[in-house]
Amino acid sequence: MATGVFPLPEFHSFNSIKLGTANAGIKQSVRDDVTLIALDESVQLSAVFTKNAFCAAPVVLAKTALEKADTRYLLINTGNANAGTGMAGFVSAEACISAVAERGGVTADAVLPFSTGVIGEPLPSDKIISVLDAAFEGLNVDHWDKAASAILTTDTRPKGVSSSMLLGGEQLRFNGICKGSGMINPDMATMLAYVAIDLSISGSSLDDLLLKVNAQSFNRITVDSDTSTNDAVVLMATGESGIHYDDLNAHDKRQVEQWLTEQFIALSQLIVRDGEGATKFIEVAVENGKTEAECEAVGYAIAHSPLVKTALFASDPNWGRLLMAIGKAPVQNFDIQKVAIDINNVPLVKHGEKVQSFTEEVGQKLFSEEDIQIRVTLDRGDCSATLWTSDLSFEYIKINAEYRT
Repeated sequence: MATGVFPLPEFHSFNSIKLGTANAGIKQSVRDDVTLIALDESVQLSAVFTKNAFCAAPVVLAKTALEKADTRYLLINTGNANAGTGMAGFVSAEACISAVAERGGVTADAVLPFSTGVIGEPLPSDKIISVLDAAFEGLNVDHWDKAASAILTTDTRPKGVSSSMLLGGEQLRFNGICKGSGMINPDMATMLAYVAIDLSISGSSLDDLLLKVNAQSFNRITVDSDTSTNDAVVLMATGESGIHYDDLNAHDKRQVEQWLTEQFIALSQLIVRDGEGATKFIEVAVENGKTEAECEAVGYAIAHSPLVKTALFASDPNWGRLLMAIGKAPVQNFDIQKVAIDINNVPLVKHGEKVQSFTEEVGQKLFSEEDIQIRVTLDRGDCSATLWTSDLSFEYIKINAEYRT
């Protein structure tokens, strides 16, 4: 299941980024499961990774390599997470890295590995290495669509965003692909995202920019409250536009940041819309809190509640579950009589109790919508936070119960 219809866009071509895919048959043989991304020396790269303590071998190796050398290749495999595999997992990942480095004529530190799939199973490095020649031969600036499909696991469809903006008469372009469907929660999720922008930017500024936009996008989505061992978001800056970020004035920098944040949000929302078993796309907006963290806490109390999520799946306007979820959020000196709740801009609760105009019939119609916005007003400050989630359906349980069979 998935909500909405979002076909892949027509991607831009960046001369300094090439993508190739191959089928190693790691878990299935229906589609390609190995992706190689080759970067010219001019490309600046930044990445953020999972904060899960059981992070996978490729995460550890990629983070270490980023500190040592400029990245020239990204190697991605699906079907196997290479997490919980001990030292053998590092040996397998390093074998794949060395094979790419040898073929690409670079040092091992110039290759970043990424894996996604089943946790705890040995990585079949021999299968991956055996198809690297095919991946190298397939490298092409126009293979973003192939890569978008090759990085999938339980996803029902490939996900991508491509757009552009004008800045000072120059065009700034954006390409992004991602995967993710279940085990989705901030810091970050079972997700991988590869994003390119043809901005010229220093490494430190790119790191700061990625942290800012990621905090408002991929770290604001949740499907099932579980944080993965493998996730990563990679931002590549090619410099092909001729726009130099560090030379821009404060206004133009804000424009770039706002536009990039919008693209990241669009990408991250595609993951929620393809959440395992999802039939509803839910935006939770919490306003007028004392702090942003407080608003996030209220939002996640709603988005993580199985009772709220199952009511949404059933189109059941059981608004008491929303009150329950909001009330359990760790908010100090919570005055519930100030709380208001709107569903798709229709008032549900004011002053902490249901408004008379919100009938069962009105509620059922609103909760039957595929896209639902839950807006909570706390009336205790000027801060806000918005996050995105899905409902919890029978299909979610079926998918995860049968994941390894």
